[in-house]
Amino acid sequence: MNKKPVSTNSHKASAQPRFHQSARELQAFGTVTSMQPLQLEEPVRLEMTEQLNQLLADTMTLRDLYKKSHWQVSGATFYQLHLLFDKHYEEQSELVDTIAERIQLLGGISIAMAADVAETTKIPRPPKGREEVPVQLSRLLDAHEIIIEHCRELAERADKLGDAGTNDVVVSNVLRTNELQVWFTSEHLVNAPLVEAERETA
Repeated sequence: MNKKPVSTNSHKASAQPRFHQSARELQAFGTVTSMQPLQLEEPVRLEMTEQLNQLLADTMTLRDLYKKSHWQVSGATFYQLHLLFDKHYEEQSELVDTIAERIQLLGGISIAMAADVAETTKIPRPPKGREEVPVQLSRLLDAHEIIIEHCRELAERADKLGDAGTNDVVVSNVLRTNELQVWFTSEHLVNAPLVEAERETA
């Protein structure tokens, strides 16, 4: 006589949604799970996830700063910058996913909520109101500089600790994208004539 398998689940199956559930955290922020196949010691992964979370918080802040600028830009260069800011926003959004997934891959927990990002980021908070275009551009470039400086330090540290994967993500994805965006953004601050070229003086 065949016996029916005994279910270890104490909850009976039901089509009724179960609302207002809560439970303890599966993993605390600032910790890493065991990831032996990665061949990276726990202290290395702890340090890398901490550094990557800082980079993630700054990248999320820059992403949102681009969207703020996209919405609030005005003036003669509105159309060009409106499109450029949104393009850079999308590229930063991709970086957010890339960095967060690297943290999770290392066994860590990615920072996620806006309040936590605001507490962590090194990028100064902008005012809620609209700013002039040169100020918007300067604010974005200052944020890029903070991220690029951290990228160079983190890439060097990751290489020293033997974390080639983190080094590659930081250099190939984050650093190169930010460098390219700096170029496109900074060119809008060049004080060049729009209609009539300046004449050479003898």
